[in-house]
Amino acid sequence: MDPSQDRREGAKLSLGSVGESLVMMVDDEPLVVELTQAFLEGAGYRHFVSTSDSSEALALLLRERPSVLLLDINMPRVSGFDVLAGMRADRALNRIPVIVLTSADDAETKLKALELGASDFLRKPVDPSELALRLRNTLAAKAHEEYVAHFDAVTGLPNRQRFMEQLERAMRRSQEEGSSGALLQFDLDRFKQVNEALGPGTGDLLLEQAGQRLTSELQAMDLGGKKSPGSVARFGGDEFSVVFAALGNVDQAARAARRLLKVLAEPYQINGRELYLTCSVGVALFPADGEDIDTIVKNAGVALSRAKQEGGNNCRFYSKEFNAKALQRLSLESQLRQALERGELRLYYQPKVDVAKRRISGAEALLRWQHPEGDTVLPGEFIPIAEESGLIVPIGEWALLAACRQSAEWAAQGLARVPIAVNVSPRQFHRSDLAQAVKSAIATTGQGEYLRLELTESSVMNDPSAAIRIMRELKALGMKLAIDDFGTGYSSLSYLDKLPLDELKIDRSFLAAIKNPDDPVVLVDVIIAMAHSLGLSVVAEGVETRAQLEYLARRECDEAQGYYLSQPLPADEFTAKFLKPKPAA
Repeated sequence: MDPSQDRREGAKLSLGSVGESLVMMVDDEPLVVELTQAFLEGAGYRHFVSTSDSSEALALLLRERPSVLLLDINMPRVSGFDVLAGMRADRALNRIPVIVLTSADDAETKLKALELGASDFLRKPVDPSELALRLRNTLAAKAHEEYVAHFDAVTGLPNRQRFMEQLERAMRRSQEEGSSGALLQFDLDRFKQVNEALGPGTGDLLLEQAGQRLTSELQAMDLGGKKSPGSVARFGGDEFSVVFAALGNVDQAARAARRLLKVLAEPYQINGRELYLTCSVGVALFPADGEDIDTIVKNAGVALSRAKQEGGNNCRFYSKEFNAKALQRLSLESQLRQALERGELRLYYQPKVDVAKRRISGAEALLRWQHPEGDTVLPGEFIPIAEESGLIVPIGEWALLAACRQSAEWAAQGLARVPIAVNVSPRQFHRSDLAQAVKSAIATTGQGEYLRLELTESSVMNDPSAAIRIMRELKALGMKLAIDDFGTGYSSLSYLDKLPLDELKIDRSFLAAIKNPDDPVVLVDVIIAMAHSLGLSVVAEGVETRAQLEYLARRECDEAQGYYLSQPLPADEFTAKFLKPKPAA
């Protein structure tokens, strides 16, 4: 569900929208119905339903759920009083406003209709202008009543009652689709102290801004390659609730919680003051933590209480298993932020070898994290978290600059130069300032000639037209560009010859099929032949055996890298093992 849908609906209700209102009429005189419909359509009411058989009225009401009912009183078989009595007895119908149309003018008729729930009266024959006025007033009154009943006056968000309906729909959808959902309960830490110190007016402004931040972040949130299905409400006091109807996996709930915690912790500007508040969140998953609304709400509240008891500014899952996993990821993200600031990241270098000449032809810079406890953390453990949190952008910029500096250092030492390839993440690639970041790194070190950039298939093929524009900007800076892990994504061959590429890197998974140099592996052969026909060089990744290297040599693959040739090495080891002094001129 679009998280702004309820806000828009609230605005629509408060206006008593004419064009969107469904008017229903029950009258045993077809001519009266026809004339009334013609007038209302001329007045802008586009949706009209009617019956002249009053015995059908209740069934039609249940099916159509109109915004307002125009009801004749004196009808055969089933009178207007009978219809009103039936509506009053049905919870689904008893809130629909009813304007009674009657030729009777006695007080007894009016009193009985009022007791049965009528909202207004018009005497037949009905004056069209008076009908228009009464109808608009009735719809406006209903809209205001609905808004007050379902929307929070301070934030404009759905209130607890409305949210419970959203949660019920989300849980029903989850059950029908066999998917998982999540309820996130947020509580602003120290809100009570702020409210007491600065007054309820400031507190209301704070709640309003918090609600706006949650709404905006949910609109922008992308979980698993699709727009967020989350919706938000003010649950009461300083609590907000967010429900996700369908999640690809439970990790997405932790990712969403982290993002929302972060946005709520940013400074609030209120009446010239800058206020800082953190937030706590409790998460319950359905159906894992409960299959009914009451259980899920209770368990999310239990998780929220744990988060508050542990000092606030954190997230807790009701399920112990997911809670431990979420805690680990949150801790790793926090440590990763500090790692960038403290200079704990390193670049290791894996040589690329000219297959025909069997000598070094380049290097790929690979990230490593030297953890303070002494362990080296591999990319597979921290890159996904960096991607989710957005840290991959500053980390990527650091890697670009570090690679350029290393190239400059080798030049200063008088060593033979080799190109260094740096990976660019999809998030980094689609930033508007990527070219500027590359240009800045080059300008800082003056070593752009030997810089290469490796892109993923998905980042290029998600939006080929935009990718071509970005790649041309990079090529204008002198970059050579490669598609990494080719064959694992969804490259479109129709675009491949349009992309300003220099190199394809065959994914390591294709090389696993090579057992000896004489047995053909069709996919490897096809990729090499296709790349060469497009004027691209080919690099094979993950070479682990002599047979694989020999096979690639026979197929005229240009370069190779892998553990058979060398594992990634720290800069000093790479330098000592592979780089020689530049020959004298």
